[in-house]
Amino acid sequence: MEPNSEQTRAFVAATLPPLMTGHWLMRQNQAASDRTWTRGVGAVTWLKSTYEANPPAERDDGGRAYVSLEHKIAHAMDSLPRGVDVSWVHYTKSQSLISFSVVCCLNHHHPGLPCPLPPA
Repeated sequence: MEPNSEQTRAFVAATLPPLMTGHWLMRQNQAASDRTWTRGVGAVTWLKSTYEANPPAERDDGGRAYVSLEHKIAHAMDSLPRGVDVSWVHYTKSQSLISFSVVCCLNHHHPGLPCPLPPA
């Protein structure tokens, strides 16, 4: 995207999630220093607490609808240090869809995008 194009300005001002998680880095005005970490463990702690505050719906037959929280944590701890974003998405018990992500900076898939904020 051209930095000063009308489409870029509209994208940066938008509140809908971008198609690629790494593009959140372009929305500097939506960054928050209290959600900026230098180590994966801080980001995973936030993912876990957000997950626990919004647990996934359970299947009527008692089967598992999603991978376990332990599996999600292990995947995040493996991915984040390599600069790979992590997104967790599921339906909650109220049947609302929740999506929350940790976007890496520097980003493995978007190495040219600068970090919007230094960590707190």
